[in-house]
Amino acid sequence: MNPTLRPATTADRDLLYRIYASTREDEIALTDWTEDQVTAFLTQQFTAQDTHYREHYPGAEFDLILLDGEPIGRLYVHRRPAEIRIMDIALLPPHRNQGIGTHLLQSLQSEAASTAKSLTIHVEQFNPAFNLYTRLGFQPIAEHGVYLLLEWHPAALAGNAPPCPRSSGEGSSPRTGRGSSAPLGGERPGEGQMGG
Repeated sequence: MNPTLRPATTADRDLLYRIYASTREDEIALTDWTEDQVTAFLTQQFTAQDTHYREHYPGAEFDLILLDGEPIGRLYVHRRPAEIRIMDIALLPPHRNQGIGTHLLQSLQSEAASTAKSLTIHVEQFNPAFNLYTRLGFQPIAEHGVYLLLEWHPAALAGNAPPCPRSSGEGSSPRTGRGSSAPLGGERPGEGQMGG
């Protein structure tokens, strides 16, 4: 299992929508909406989230997660002077709970340790991935409605995970330069649906 990353492009919009929609399946299952209502709601929410990320996180990296060259998820990261913010990390359901999310998070922890930055993400309090974050040393530092802002400091765990290479083989980290994680402040945080 060696996930790689590649920048998402406008040609990936349908795939990014499918990944996003998969993070809302449990929530949608509780409604009695028609298929058209579900599609309209998810399309509006996906578009609003995407617009928000692009407007409020200049320089963010919007990547697809690939496994054996096939897209299986998305990782959005915003690198700031003293912080690496995971804006969103989500895997399609068949790829959750297989260690892929752990590998990606440990790669980001290694990057944070090597650059002396904190690593942060917003997570819903009842998100199953919350246990993964705490297992990896993330600590809650703030509450925003149903979301917790989690933070990991390099001193908490000197992650020595191998870097996640770009699909082109370049780079030594999941991505360098842009990205925002589960939103900070008033924005809706990323879904964080990935499992270990």
